[in-house]
Amino acid sequence: MKIAFNEATTLKNSTLKKDLELCEKYGYDLIEVRLDKLKEYLLENTVEDLKSFFQNNRIKPFAFNALEFINFRDEAGYQQIKDDLKFLCEIGEIIDCKKIIVVPTFDVGDYTQSQIKEESIRVLDELAELAVPYNVKLALEFVGYPNCSVNTFGQAYEIVTEVNKDNVGIVLDCFHFHAMGSKLEDLKNADPDKIFVFHIDDCEDLPVGALRDHHRVWPGEGAINLDPILKTLKEIGYDEMVSIELFRPEFWEWEVEKTIKVGKETTEKVVGNYFNVKVKS
Repeated sequence: MKIAFNEATTLKNSTLKKDLELCEKYGYDLIEVRLDKLKEYLLENTVEDLKSFFQNNRIKPFAFNALEFINFRDEAGYQQIKDDLKFLCEIGEIIDCKKIIVVPTFDVGDYTQSQIKEESIRVLDELAELAVPYNVKLALEFVGYPNCSVNTFGQAYEIVTEVNKDNVGIVLDCFHFHAMGSKLEDLKNADPDKIFVFHIDDCEDLPVGALRDHHRVWPGEGAINLDPILKTLKEIGYDEMVSIELFRPEFWEWEVEKTIKVGKETTEKVVGNYFNVKVKS
């Protein structure tokens, strides 16, 4: 199991350049590159600079995070999604990053579950076709908030299954899985090849529907029972990668190096109970 770093964990106090240097120092295998951090990086650096870094270091790019609010968009908003998709596909071609996380829209109004499903399938189908020439995969990330249009593992998995494209899969995030009470049985029945990205995190002990990103804590230090999730992933045969992703403002106040170091240590400690996460030489 390779260990990745998601830049949300240092969102407010770091840059892509700093994250890369420190993640390399602490032995991360992979990084999820945030779209906003990438655009910021390119103001003073080139794509070739980024390519060179990855070529000359151990850490590699795994996914771009994220195209947000992809369904139920107006014409201008949806065009921006497609423009950003093309931008990321073109960058990914150069730096060899072939996955993009896509996030459903919040507060969509009084649409039924079937209408949400239909719209999500339509959008994913179209975006996936645009990604095909670049050999890029799209990973749908359900968000465990009551007001997100796609907010459980089962709902998201049903959508990507019905899209039925090789380049469309799902993000499994432990926080989102716990936050809206996703069912372990749905994960047990999932095809591991459809799990494109695995985010690990933990959270405070709040009821279903009340949790928000700022309630996240380090893996193993919160209320989520991570063991059944990790055990199930091992049983179904998933062992590609795990990415530490927190949005906790408290940790944005820390020194960036401390955050990246603690993220690696806590992830190894928890995931190492089920998977080999030893740093490869």
